Amino acid sequence: MSLDEVPADKKIAVLKIVRGITGLGLKEAKEMVESAPIVVQEAIAKDAAEDAKKQIEGAGGKASLK
Repeated sequence: MSLDEVPADKKIAVLKIVRGITGLGLKEAKEMVESAPIVVQEAIAKDAAEDAKKQIEGAGGKASLK
């Protein structure tokens, strides 16, 4: 699952979701969000990937499954 785009006004909300999904610390998650487009998770179950995508999109970001 990859994070494709994060609007500036939604960055904090998406950052919180990425931290929850990945278990990364604040600094690492912030770097990931600011580096979009970037792969957030690889080799995970389809259901988990779809759930993560819905969470990111619910927070205002754009994500895709690859």
